[in-house]
Amino acid sequence: MAVDAETFALLDATLARFVAERLIPAEDAVEEADEVPAHLVEEMRELGLFGLSIPEEYGGLGLSLEQEARLMLRMGGTALAFRSVFGTNVGIGSQGILIDGTPEQKARFLPRIASGEAIISFALTEPEAGSDAASLTTSARRDGDHYVLNGTKRYITNAPRAHLFTVMARSEPGVAGADGISAFIVDADTPGIRLGKPDRKMGQRGTKTCDVVFEDVRVPADRIIGGVPGRGFRTAMKVLDRGRIHLSAVAVGLAKRMLEEAARYAVQRRQFGRPIAEFQLVQAMLADSRAEIYAAECMVLDAARRYDARDPSVRTLAACCKLFATEMAGRVADRAVQVHGGAGYMHEYKVERFYRDARLLRLYEGTTQIQQIIIGRAVAEEARA
Repeated sequence: MAVDAETFALLDATLARFVAERLIPAEDAVEEADEVPAHLVEEMRELGLFGLSIPEEYGGLGLSLEQEARLMLRMGGTALAFRSVFGTNVGIGSQGILIDGTPEQKARFLPRIASGEAIISFALTEPEAGSDAASLTTSARRDGDHYVLNGTKRYITNAPRAHLFTVMARSEPGVAGADGISAFIVDADTPGIRLGKPDRKMGQRGTKTCDVVFEDVRVPADRIIGGVPGRGFRTAMKVLDRGRIHLSAVAVGLAKRMLEEAARYAVQRRQFGRPIAEFQLVQAMLADSRAEIYAAECMVLDAARRYDARDPSVRTLAACCKLFATEMAGRVADRAVQVHGGAGYMHEYKVERFYRDARLLRLYEGTTQIQQIIIGRAVAEEARA
């Protein structure tokens, strides 16, 4: 999937203006209200942002991953809450259906997801199953032509906004580990679904997460993605490769914004009779940030191209991107605060906010340590080959 270069250039320029003229001016309001205004969500729908990764035949824009990554470099340059509104539709919510869904499931659900009419949320993590997702305990018991779901999901992004959930549940009695898990498409208004109280987070105000509790929730058997039980965990792993590259682009975009804020402050702030941007140790922090951003951006775009080319090594490359880009964003955030000095610790300066926002990037869709394990195993396998 990809759109032609001229169409993409127009979309890219339009999104750049939207971020600069509509989203950045609204950042303070989102921070204070912990909510993305409804009119901005509607404008995102009109721009087609909910369907970036969904093929045109289902109402999406049909972008390649490289094109999607380039747009996420733009979206990373503003409060991350804005991207979170459509992030699950573009990524982990829709991609399982797109990759492994039946033709009927694709035709039924993807157009609503692509338009933003339905927000879909991905329910995998549990109170006792995070990085070790194969140990999840949410159950799906077969009952005639339905399954009955019971269990609790935790920290589920966009759950308070969701119209649909992709739910990972253990459906195969006696089958341990990943092979016993199925992926279900579940309507959010199904009886027995209860949402926990909204989570209060360190940063990324305006994003919405909460627990999702399933109590004897009846789901038709034809809602299993792909129609075959026991393949849900494999579907989830396929989805995460794309999502990790997507989030890596977001991390680069945020790092660019933080460097811009730090550099602007450095040329304006004067100490000892001159701008602090003239001090070599301040320049060193700016220089290290610029170099690392450049390296991460090159990694992300290269990995995205390889994903589009179906390079078999992309799982490792996606982990490399997620590891380097998100850790890099954390280092740039720290330097941006340091360049601001005491002002960087104050709420009125954006870098204080971005410092908190950036911290989550190293946790979701696979922690830094999970990426290290994926990469380390791949290196060892290559050495044994």
